[in-house]
Amino acid sequence: MALVGAALKLLLLLWLKLNALTFCQGKSSHNRWENDYPFIKAASSFSSSSSSSSSSSGREKTYDYIIVGGGTAGCPLATTLSQNYSVLLVERGDVPFGNLNVSHLNNFHISLVDTSRTSAAQTFISTDGVFNSRGRVLGGGTAINAGFYTRASTRYVRNVGWDAKLVNESYRWIEKQIVHRPNLAPWQMAVRDSLLEVGVSPFNGFTYDHLYGTKVGGTIFDKFGHRHTAAELLASANPEKLNVLIHATVQKIVFDTIGKKPKALGVIFKDEHGNKHTAFLSKRRGSEIIVSCGAIGSPQMLLLSGIGPKAELRKLNISVVLDNVFVGKGMADNPLNSVFIPTDGPVEQSLIQIVGVTKMGVYIEASSGFGQSKDSIRCNHGIVSAEQRLHSVASQQEELQQMEIKLRAQIIVGSENMEMQSSFDAQIKEHANANVKLQGYWFLRAERDRNDGGGMTDDLG
Repeated sequence: MALVGAALKLLLLLWLKLNALTFCQGKSSHNRWENDYPFIKAASSFSSSSSSSSSSSGREKTYDYIIVGGGTAGCPLATTLSQNYSVLLVERGDVPFGNLNVSHLNNFHISLVDTSRTSAAQTFISTDGVFNSRGRVLGGGTAINAGFYTRASTRYVRNVGWDAKLVNESYRWIEKQIVHRPNLAPWQMAVRDSLLEVGVSPFNGFTYDHLYGTKVGGTIFDKFGHRHTAAELLASANPEKLNVLIHATVQKIVFDTIGKKPKALGVIFKDEHGNKHTAFLSKRRGSEIIVSCGAIGSPQMLLLSGIGPKAELRKLNISVVLDNVFVGKGMADNPLNSVFIPTDGPVEQSLIQIVGVTKMGVYIEASSGFGQSKDSIRCNHGIVSAEQRLHSVASQQEELQQMEIKLRAQIIVGSENMEMQSSFDAQIKEHANANVKLQGYWFLRAERDRNDGGGMTDDLG
């Protein structure tokens, strides 16, 4: 009986643990991450005055640094500054912890096409008609990208004037915590051999360094397919000096405009219930508000705060704090050429592991397969979804149309769209005759990097 009782207890414990690991999209486990990150709180828990006044009355706490945006840069920055200063990090999204659509490699495509308001990825379409996604989660792009990690080139570090010694120390600090060596999938091995065969050489093996030729890079997915985001770097923070607010959507930066130059005082943000709060900087000399909202979000935040082209701000009825004609200008994405290759059988899933780096500044990389865990969302999101585009078994005519869309890749350079030379017509006709069912796919892409650099968000996939 004692043995039976022990067995029942063991089964009960296993059942409880398995149920604790079952989550839905936009829902997170609060059993574990709150213990590991006690300084992460919902925005509604903020206790400072909700007034947007710049007066000091009613303030309960001030901060040496306020960082707007808890993404790839915001999380490690907050962690570092918290060693010596009081820091408030505000993030509009949820935590990535426990969200299987974020944390499992199998669900990479599913997370990107979720168009719900709680999604970690915010889908948008550029003026050129290109689909893309912004991170809307603590950890930013590292929670939704393909997880490829590489260091920037030494030339890039030198050109921007960074301290090379400090940069290398920072690399190692990040790599020790969240970067891994990938186990190469069969498709990645084929890509490696093909790159070398066409002359993208030499083969540099596994390395984080930016080197010309073909290499195996780092990944933020571990051997179990679990994603490690920049949010995990917060574990190294000083919990006594760091406060992180999630579901905190900053409305604008508050400025004192009485003096010769505007001076930032704090930020106004809305919590998850739509209530407004104001967080203020301390009066310590050197206190700063750091805008870290990404390439799109940062200029947007400046514009909302009254910093930007005067004429545009006035059209939007935004009070001008500082006339700066360059804010929001010069935005450009890397030219990209993608080719989808359907197969008549399943392909092992892999994200970016191999990369070919050419001296022309072109990066060649590939992913394969499609996955979906049992605990992921199970719905079709339409034209942007991987389910619709890669896993459907459509009619012969529909498959032909899908093949044409996938194989007629475009090279987008500035405002010019040049259709690739159509050498795929024979393949399209062959596909129509064979009526192949789309059970898997290979994906090959070439991209020109304007910055000759790298990093955790080097790749969205």
